[in-house]
Amino acid sequence: MSRARILLADDHALLLGAFEKLLSGEFDVVGQAVDGPALVAAAERLKPDVIVLDIAMPILNGLEAGRQIKQKQKDVKLVFLTASEDPELASHAFRIGAAGYLLKRSAASELHTAIREVVQGRSYVTPLITNDLIGTLLRPDVHTPVRELTPRQREVLQLLAEGRSMKEIAVLLDISPRTVAFHKYEIMAQLNVKSTAQLVQYAVRHHVV
Repeated sequence: MSRARILLADDHALLLGAFEKLLSGEFDVVGQAVDGPALVAAAERLKPDVIVLDIAMPILNGLEAGRQIKQKQKDVKLVFLTASEDPELASHAFRIGAAGYLLKRSAASELHTAIREVVQGRSYVTPLITNDLIGTLLRPDVHTPVRELTPRQREVLQLLAEGRSMKEIAVLLDISPRTVAFHKYEIMAQLNVKSTAQLVQYAVRHHVV
C-alpha cells in the first residue's frame, strides 16, 4: 500500500519542521505552506491525500482556505489544528468538510492516529472536545451573515481584522486600494456595522480570523 501524501500548513516554521519530522517516517510529506493563499496554490499543484492545516493562518484563514480547496478537490482529507477549544469552531470546520480536528497541545500524540483514520475514510476528533462538539453539531445550524459574503469579501474582512491597512491589503490581494475600500464599505453595509472596530469584533466573534 502506498504511503499517504501529506501537505502541511502553519504560519510557524518551527512547528512545520516539527510536524514534518514527526510524520515523515510513516507518510510522505510533499510540501509546506505558511499562509492561506500559499496553501490553496500548493494543494492545487501537489494534489495531496491529506492536508494538516492550522485554522489561524494569515491573509486567508485555514477554514476559508480549506473550503476553497474542498470545492476543487472533494476527495482530499482536511485535518484541522487549532489552539482554541471552542466547539463552535470545530463544528464549523466539519460543516465545510473536515475529516479530522485536533488541538495543537495534543497534536504530537494524536496526529499519526488522526491521519491513519482519515486515510481509511473515517473521521477523527480529539477526545479533549468530543462531548462539547457532539452537542454543538446536534443543535440546528444557525445562519450568520458571514456566510453570505463572497470569498473576496471574506479575504478583505480577515485582513482588516488582522490590522492591515487598505494599502497593504491592496498589495496582498493584487487589487487597487479603491477596490479594497469598496469591499470594506460593502461588507459594513451588509453586516450592518458602523465602524472598523465593530467589523473587527464581528470577524473575531464569527471566527473569520
